[in-house]
Amino acid sequence: MRFFKKIIKNSRSQEDGIFFDKISKILGFKPLNLVYYQKAFTHRSTNKIGENGYPFNYERLEFLGDAMLGSVIAAHLYNEVPSGDEGYLTKMRSKIVSREHLNELGRDLKLIQFVDSKVNPQHFSDNIHGNIFEGLVGAIYLDRGFSYCEKFIFNKVIQPYVDIPKLEGKVISYKSLIIEWCQKEKKKFVFETFEDNGTEEQRFFGVKLDIDNKTVAKARETSKKKAEEKAAKRAYFALQEIISKK
Repeated sequence: MRFFKKIIKNSRSQEDGIFFDKISKILGFKPLNLVYYQKAFTHRSTNKIGENGYPFNYERLEFLGDAMLGSVIAAHLYNEVPSGDEGYLTKMRSKIVSREHLNELGRDLKLIQFVDSKVNPQHFSDNIHGNIFEGLVGAIYLDRGFSYCEKFIFNKVIQPYVDIPKLEGKVISYKSLIIEWCQKEKKKFVFETFEDNGTEEQRFFGVKLDIDNKTVAKARETSKKKAEEKAAKRAYFALQEIISKK
């Protein structure tokens, strides 16, 4: 058996061998089928096709990884917070698997170094980090099954990042918070967005947030969603004293 494994190891290309060693350190175990992990880091821009004739990229693995993360985190919260009702558990899970948090996980693991893409890395959105992290989780599930997947999520997500008391006070969407407050207080609010290219080559959007016909915050970002969230965050801190009294 050892001799057989040695033959398999020696049959890998030098590039695959380097990838195998690096990914093994991140995973904490050795992959059985390296192809799953290569797929997890392949961007759709490569236009690669797998042996089955279907696109070879991380997008389907991302879907699978998202489901695995959600189920493992849900089970952990269910066991750790027996007093939490459905609404509480759902909100806490959303905070843990938020796009912002997944992007942080992907950056901390330096997963971007493995991405195979025809797109200049400078043009990637921040979400690439979270996307490939989910793709990696999906690859683990297909390669090693649920138990390995669960252990990886516990070691890389739950143990180092999940602090329930801190998460309880964490805001995952300032826009939702501002909207809820405005609706509760019967205040009129408008997020006015417009394209704002400025002098940059990259496309930007500007946002102005008006509450009761008064501009309380402005922001600009590379997408409307990001610009609205940034403007809402600025509005929240500008009005924090008023909001906290309600």
